[in-house]
Amino acid sequence: MVNRITCTLPLLAILSLVIQPLLAAESVTLRWVGCGISKKAYMSSLAKAYTAKTGVKIDIQGGGATRGIREVATQTADIGGSCRRHMWGVKEEKGVTMIPVAWDALVVIVNPDNPVDNISIEDLRKIYLGEISNWKEVGGADRPIKLFAREGKISGVGRTTRKLLFDNYDQEFAASRLFPSSGPLEQEIEVDASAISITGVSSARKRKVKILDLNDKSPSYENVKTGNYLLYRPLYLAYNAKSPHAEIVKDFIKYTDSPEGRNVIRANGTVPYLEGLNLLKKKLQESRQAQRDNGLR
Repeated sequence: MVNRITCTLPLLAILSLVIQPLLAAESVTLRWVGCGISKKAYMSSLAKAYTAKTGVKIDIQGGGATRGIREVATQTADIGGSCRRHMWGVKEEKGVTMIPVAWDALVVIVNPDNPVDNISIEDLRKIYLGEISNWKEVGGADRPIKLFAREGKISGVGRTTRKLLFDNYDQEFAASRLFPSSGPLEQEIEVDASAISITGVSSARKRKVKILDLNDKSPSYENVKTGNYLLYRPLYLAYNAKSPHAEIVKDFIKYTDSPEGRNVIRANGTVPYLEGLNLLKKKLQESRQAQRDNGLR
């Protein structure tokens, strides 16, 4: 009897070491803060699936990419959702690790009553610069164009638009109105027949707006995945290795790239990051070209 008890005690101790962390994890609620586009593209669905699988709850808040990154840096949020990378040398964004999770298309949206269905990337640039200011110049009605844009230059959509259209993060836009976040901007497009803007495709699909083809290419799942659609960008999850919940956060991020997690992302019409191999190749080529250009200057 003594020997049996003696042998059982170490086994119980080992089981305790395994079970207690699992029970503790189930009682945790992680706080996610980030861009509404990431939320709609994959995060809401992934959080529900992960909770069902592990018991870990995720409280999802909005606030934009910048808020997500910076609250992770200060450990007031466990996970950040971002449609841009953190900015090097900016102290408010130090200590943050960015993990790419999916690919998002930036799309041009207008009111459903607008007769325009397609726009060239060159005409889009001219609208943002104020060089085209009437819809009749791009095949629409004779009415002024109202360009709507995000406030500031570091929002996920605003920063990426400046990079993709102008390769200039400081580019000024000839905007008629500025908005603090993508939600109110998209809502205004729904009711203003003269308006145009750029937003994320996952967000736009859930609004009563028209998504324009760009250079005769639609932002379909296949066109984004293959790189045939020109405006695309990675969506990131951000975390802080010093966070008390860092190990649980890393487990969630690992889940996003599991077969189950990828299925959830695909079901939302979003391309999982590692499945956009053509996009990865293009990004590497762009990075190498930028390095060569910088070396010549």
